[in-house]
Amino acid sequence: MSDGNTPNPAGLILASASPRRESLLKEAGFEFTVQPAEIDETAPEAPLTPIELAERLAQAKAQAVAAKFPDHVVLGADTVVALGDRAFGKPVDANDARTMLHLLSGTTQVVITAVCVVRQKTGLSRVERVMSTVRMAPLSASDIENYVAGGQWHGKAGGYGIQDPDPFVERIRGCRTNVVGLPMKTTVRLLESAGIYPSKS
Repeated sequence: MSDGNTPNPAGLILASASPRRESLLKEAGFEFTVQPAEIDETAPEAPLTPIELAERLAQAKAQAVAAKFPDHVVLGADTVVALGDRAFGKPVDANDARTMLHLLSGTTQVVITAVCVVRQKTGLSRVERVMSTVRMAPLSASDIENYVAGGQWHGKAGGYGIQDPDPFVERIRGCRTNVVGLPMKTTVRLLESAGIYPSKS
């Protein structure tokens, strides 16, 4: 894996600054370059369902990087936490994280990750979504304040991460890596369909 600004020819680019996605891809044996997409991730004015929002953002990330590197296979992903029809993305600040955690405390949520693979040169563009159910324990005001003060909410949909030391999650139904931020079974299948395979050990 390389974290430089110049991807290797015909290689894989991860269009994300997420250290969790980077770690999952690395653990799966993929070689890739990190090239975060610079897009506006705020919700658009037109109303979208949480699924539509995740898919649109994943596609936007992949397409933004693919436009700069048309020969490469680009992987984009976006995770949204849904409570009913309401979508929770990444908190913009500590107050936003605090509000999200108050609303999600003690609820059952759906974690949606959309994965998009693009290779602009060949016209390849595929997107799929994976959904998992998460039950969050009831959180006290002090639980939330301590968590927010620790800064672990940064860059995480819904303001929390299951991989955190105290993730507050009571149970999960579905794909665990989806909740982390990249459903690996789906990701591997999409990458292999684009001719990208894990390196042989």
